[in-house]
Amino acid sequence: MLGRFYRDMAVARRIDRDASNLQRQGQLALWVPSHGQEGAQVGSAYAARPQDHIFPSYREHVVGMIRGLDLVRILALLRGVTLGGWNPEENGNFHLYTLVLASQTLHATGYAMGLQFDGATATGDPEKDAAVMVYYGDGSTSQGDASEALVFASSYQTPEVFFIQNNQWAISVPVERQSRSPLSRRGGGFGMPGHRIDGNDVLASYAVTREGLENARAGGGPTLIEALTYRIGAHTTADDPTKYRTQDEVDYWIARDPITRYRAYLESRGVSAEWFDGVDAEAADISSDVRKRALALEAPDRSVMFEHVYSEPHPLMTEQFAWLDNYENSFEDGVA
Repeated sequence: MLGRFYRDMAVARRIDRDASNLQRQGQLALWVPSHGQEGAQVGSAYAARPQDHIFPSYREHVVGMIRGLDLVRILALLRGVTLGGWNPEENGNFHLYTLVLASQTLHATGYAMGLQFDGATATGDPEKDAAVMVYYGDGSTSQGDASEALVFASSYQTPEVFFIQNNQWAISVPVERQSRSPLSRRGGGFGMPGHRIDGNDVLASYAVTREGLENARAGGGPTLIEALTYRIGAHTTADDPTKYRTQDEVDYWIARDPITRYRAYLESRGVSAEWFDGVDAEAADISSDVRKRALALEAPDRSVMFEHVYSEPHPLMTEQFAWLDNYENSFEDGVA
């Protein structure tokens, strides 16, 4: 597993770089970088078991990969060639991305309550008992939905881990302007354990998240984890972080890069340079394959968006599809 941690962080970093380039080339409408947050994501993802359910925000690409999601599905969303996402049940119980800040905390808590009602947790069977983990950022903690989710999670003692990636910036708003105290203290305020960890230490992320999930599956209730990390890149490719933060700050965190730190640890345990070279080559191959398949994606037929609104044909959908058809044909006829 120690090698897998490094390998998946390296793959995530390479895909992140190449996807950002695709956006600059006009092949993606947007990309959401995870550069710098790989340690928090990889460690926590490996702490989950197959029966657990993961509710991401919009930056947990490598978590999806670890759960079995083909990353082309994420690029398809941001390329605008899909009218949906993916079936969580077929992709490691990795649920859909959401751009609505903190809404996933409510989805996760509701799902965790459902596990309780179905008797799918706290039965004493570690192979079947399930838990839920929800990812969100420091900016999302300021949303009312996040607090509401914590209230219900504490009240119902849901089998759940709230994993906050504190990357120091909510787009251009620094975390110290959002909270006067560590975000981990909010756990105690809502009646659940709260832990603050070094999110750039993949081993710490794994260990603390594993403990929280095991406690959740055993009926011990929810846990909140604040992973201190840093967004090295932009919030998205539509953002220019040089407008609101200094290079000295970025350099401080680059010196604490999770991949560089973990490589030094593995080297101290005798891992050879040849092994790292092999990982880099594999990461390049995987990213190249994802890139090629993403560029080959074709947009679905426009009729699909009308076919899945009602279970049976509906006159309103027929009318709207006819309007769209006439509208698009008007461009071909030179009328519009």
